[in-house]
Amino acid sequence: MGDRMNGRLAGRTALITGAATGIGRAAAELFARHGARTVLFGLGGPALDVAAHATGGVAVHGDVTNEADIAAAVESCGERLDVVLNAAGLIIPDEPETVTDESWETTLDVNLTGTMRVCRAALPRLRQRGGAIVNIASVAAFNSSPESVSYAASKAAVVSYTRSLAFAHGGDGIRANAVAPGWVRTPMSEHEMNLLAERKGSTLEGEFNALKGRIALRKIAEPSEIASCCLFLASDEASFVTGAVLVADGGGRAPTQSRAV
Repeated sequence: MGDRMNGRLAGRTALITGAATGIGRAAAELFARHGARTVLFGLGGPALDVAAHATGGVAVHGDVTNEADIAAAVESCGERLDVVLNAAGLIIPDEPETVTDESWETTLDVNLTGTMRVCRAALPRLRQRGGAIVNIASVAAFNSSPESVSYAASKAAVVSYTRSLAFAHGGDGIRANAVAPGWVRTPMSEHEMNLLAERKGSTLEGEFNALKGRIALRKIAEPSEIASCCLFLASDEASFVTGAVLVADGGGRAPTQSRAV
């Protein structure tokens, strides 16, 4: 775990949603190495238990769409809660003309309303000492995303919601920021690219390699790289940063491109 006493989050408690895989898990591991006590919340099943064991943290199995589950996760933090990282999310490919109500509502319920519910439940404890909220948005909030319309809408709303939090609770000593990743090698992105590969008759790795050519750094991010952005925003190094969106896309933003073409 490294020197937990001297880390950037030493002595703090962090609640992390979507912590079984991807960015959430990488952040839980990094936060723990920097001294945080971690509470990992999500639907990961055994994977969540493994992640909690790896971080020396607590696993709370539940759904960000269920208020009772959220209350249990917040309660598991104990009296002290300093950092909330909302990394739970999903993507369902859909288009403006054919998007179904079910696809739209499911996506917004997890990505946007789930984020709101977790923050709402956590605010009373965060207010006791001040703290930091980090919400995972996406560059899809700013890019044209005709093949993931509900996902893009949900992430744009997360940006707006995060700014509302920042201005409403700055006086309470609470900072709220968002990270907007581009392409990250996670189970969710692999699912999205597999669907594209099936449609085009190509391969997962072939599609990822083609994608790299449209990114300035010519690479796909690892979850640990986005976790480092989250650590900065959660730490005192970002003490005068709130209401901000940290874009971490390797220089890949191209507003006229689809996320997957």
